[in-house]
Amino acid sequence: MKKILFAILLMAPLSIFAQKFAHFNSSDIIPNMKEYTKAMDELKVLGEQLSSDLKMIEDEFKTKLDAFQKEADKLLENVRARREKDLQDLQTRYQQSMQDNQQAFQKAEAEKMQAIQDLVMAALKKVGEAGGYVYVVDTSAGVIPFVNPSLSTDITPEIKKALGM
Repeated sequence: MKKILFAILLMAPLSIFAQKFAHFNSSDIIPNMKEYTKAMDELKVLGEQLSSDLKMIEDEFKTKLDAFQKEADKLLENVRARREKDLQDLQTRYQQSMQDNQQAFQKAEAEKMQAIQDLVMAALKKVGEAGGYVYVVDTSAGVIPFVNPSLSTDITPEIKKALGM
């Protein structure tokens, strides 16, 4: 019984070497995906739309401020107070719009990047399972400072192929 247990313990370290490890570089995959290019184009258009909306509010504020400054001395106190409040409200609306636009852009960006990452992970899973790999590491993350190419297989080309690239 002791001999069998001893033999199993001796074989355990050898089984580690029989396992297959792989690595890939997502920064070599994601920027080259057509979905990524499309997402970046859509985000650019969205950013321009949101900037245009803010520019309209900003232009309206400048126009009203210039008009107010030109005639402020001639206005009755109640009219001046009302226009000052209108300017403050417009400035508040601008700040709120800026915050809302930033949140909307960040949300759209996160959703688009998540969809792209989901595609990469599905391809990674497909390639990983087909290759029988125990672990697959993304070397672009910078967390893994060293990967020995003789003990790990670079599956970046296989993932690209699975993504239709």
